[in-house]
Amino acid sequence: MKRRPLKRSKSTGAPKWMVTYSDMITLILVFFILLFSMSQINLVKFEAISESFKNRMIFDFYPSPVPMENPTENTSDLESGKNSNEFENPTQLKNVTDQDDEKIEKEDTLDKLMMDVEQYLDENNLNNVISASRNERGVVLVLQEFILFDSGKAEILSSGEPFLNKIGSLLTKIPNQIKVEGHTDSKPMSSFRYPSNWELSGARASSVVRYLVEEKDFEQSRFLIVGYSDTKPLAPNDSPEGMSKNRRVEIVILENNQDPA
Repeated sequence: MKRRPLKRSKSTGAPKWMVTYSDMITLILVFFILLFSMSQINLVKFEAISESFKNRMIFDFYPSPVPMENPTENTSDLESGKNSNEFENPTQLKNVTDQDDEKIEKEDTLDKLMMDVEQYLDENNLNNVISASRNERGVVLVLQEFILFDSGKAEILSSGEPFLNKIGSLLTKIPNQIKVEGHTDSKPMSSFRYPSNWELSGARASSVVRYLVEEKDFEQSRFLIVGYSDTKPLAPNDSPEGMSKNRRVEIVILENNQDPA
């Protein structure tokens, strides 16, 4: 009698290797979920990336994949590729650097210094004889020749000493470095003591500094003396008025931390 063949039951369900594979995929998913939960989004960088995608030339003729604040505006420009050159305007974010912050801080310091000087000149009735202005170096006080010197000389007049005393009182309240500059007109100077305008301009600046140091007991290291002769005129030397304006001594109250040279 023949043996009846055994019927083998067909296996159902997923293969055994699928269980291991599923476990691995689940673990990877959990791993990335944990990474995402611990991450922090830098909004500034995200906006920069968003703007760069908006401006890339590859999307010149397609709508931006990044939502815009006003999607209905400038649609025609986006479709035509207008204003989408990333090399001209890679981002619309303002690039504020440390140098910008230092520049703003420096301007605020100069403004405060200028206000203090103007207030002092007003209180001491010096506006008619001493002018004050502000530039990138600091605050500049201008004293015309007739206030301090006789023509062609560098000895300070007795009538000019009260003005220097008041300026000295101002400088005692300010710790800044001081640069004193002598200037002349273009008229040639030739004497035994001052062979040219170079010597005269330098001697006048030296006289002002020497007087301040002796009368107000300033530290000599605060001062820098320069003679410019007629190389930096304020007005053309083609008239008596212009030449008179150019004969001057400038006291520059330098901005803090600036090299006086």
